[in-house]
Amino acid sequence: MTWQEDYGRDLVGVFGRPQRELVRGEGCYVWDQDGNRYLDLLAGIAVNALGHAHPALIEAVSTQVATLAHVSNFFASPPQLELAAALKKYGDFPEGSKVFFTNSGAEANEAAIKIALRHRPGGRLIALENAFHGRTLGALSITYKSQYREPFEPMTGNTTFVPANDIDALAAELDETVAAVFMEVIQGEAGVRSLDPEYLTAAQQLAHDAGALLVIDEVQTGVGRTGTWFAHEGIVEPDLVTMAKGLAGGVPIGAVIARPSAADALSPGQHGTTFGGNPLAAAAALAVTREVHALLPHIAELGESWRADLAKVPGVLEVRGAGLLIAVDLDRDAAPVQAALLDAGLITNAVASQTIRLAPPLIITAEQAAEFTTTLRDVLEAANEGDNS
Repeated sequence: MTWQEDYGRDLVGVFGRPQRELVRGEGCYVWDQDGNRYLDLLAGIAVNALGHAHPALIEAVSTQVATLAHVSNFFASPPQLELAAALKKYGDFPEGSKVFFTNSGAEANEAAIKIALRHRPGGRLIALENAFHGRTLGALSITYKSQYREPFEPMTGNTTFVPANDIDALAAELDETVAAVFMEVIQGEAGVRSLDPEYLTAAQQLAHDAGALLVIDEVQTGVGRTGTWFAHEGIVEPDLVTMAKGLAGGVPIGAVIARPSAADALSPGQHGTTFGGNPLAAAAALAVTREVHALLPHIAELGESWRADLAKVPGVLEVRGAGLLIAVDLDRDAAPVQAALLDAGLITNAVASQTIRLAPPLIITAEQAAEFTTTLRDVLEAANEGDNS
């Protein structure tokens, strides 16, 4: 049997047909079972921050798994304690802030919901139209797309969705019945669309005035992805920040960082996790965060120049994003373009009908970025010629 047949027989079909079977990676490249090489410009959807088989991650995981891979949260471990302190430091959180570790971004948002509901028992939640916060039932209740939510309704949360960047709409809903407002600074799954800084600062003030928590979802944008450690830096100081994806470079881990306003909302027994923050995941995250922190200038500079080059490609209507989270809007359907790019050895993501998303490893070079720009130009030129033939 082929690997496609094995997949169809043995795995639940929620992801559709896999595009390739990948067998190994190194740096920004991966190889399939036939030996074909691909430049990975998606990084497992913003997860493989250091690319594949990075020496720092290999050393950290190998050393830790030979020492202590897992203990329950009845016990502490040095990597867990070091990582919590590092996240507070890198995110510039004040004294009294605390961290809760999870296994994923959805679980981080689940924890944030529970914190919000302890902060204001019985309170409502507010989220934004086109938001994506995860697929577990709690996180799904603050995820906008109806086709994700409707098969599983009624939802567990009492959520009101308001338009992004519309402060009047938010003000009309935000009162003393609201426990928390959830926002992504850049809505990645909506096509890499940013919230206005003025909107964010006004939202923080409205939440503060109503006694509600402001929760910023940095699952996709955190850990240096946008050229700063967090996308909200210098704009707002949220009560809760959720993160995951690139935190451990492919090893599953997530986190909620709570400022003092929310740090003690949960008491013993009100939440928990078996695997969250275990020594192996924490050691991996420590290695990744140290490497990424040194890469921040590279991420910001390359992202800016790359977006400028992409905007000059014929057939590109708009380029959005920050750092190395980039959306490229095309004058045509994105799905065939993604397929053609894959055939040309480039992994991307058609995140919307006319939008290609790029979230490459943060170690990507200018030469590798230019390779994509040139290939995209060639693919769009060939598509134009096909349209005119």
